[in-house]
Formats: sequence, structure tokens, C-alpha cells
Amino acid sequence: MNKNELVSAVAEKSEVTKKDVDKVLKALVAVMSEDLAEGGRIQLPDLGSFKCNERNARTVRNPRTGEQMNSPACKVVKFTPAKALKESVNK
Repeated sequence: MNKNELVSAVAEKSEVTKKDVDKVLKALVAVMSEDLAEGGRIQLPDLGSFKCNERNARTVRNPRTGEQMNSPACKVVKFTPAKALKESVNK
């Protein structure tokens, strides 16, 4: 499902215009990005939680050439699904 399909589906289920759903989705992504960049954690009941982890610098290998390269330290976002989401997906 892409963004347009998601906006359409949410608009249909919530009986709100697509334009309003699109605004809310953009605002949600902006707020979540800002909070995660500051090291916060976002918990959404029945969906899961988002958390930002630090990844240390390391040496990696290019699979095509075999050449070793340095990968700098960075932040990565980790998503942990909620129990309710896992159960609904595995029905």
C-alpha cells in the first residue's frame, strides 16, 4: 500500500476528506521524526513502539567487490510491533 492508497482508505473509514487525512499524516510524520531525532520513544497502543538506537561505526565489506569500507556511526529507528498487531496479522 502506498501513501495515496493509505490516505484513501483512512478517509473512507473515518468519513473525513482525503485532504484532511493527508494533512494529518504529514503532521504525524513530522512530529514523530522530530521526537525520534531527539532520542524519544513513541508508543502507539495496538500498533507498537518506535525507538531510536545508536549504531556504532564499523567496518563493512562491499559484496560486489569484496573491498572493505568504513561505515560511520548513525542513528537507526527500530519498530517493535504490539501484541495486538501481531495477533491480527497472524489470524
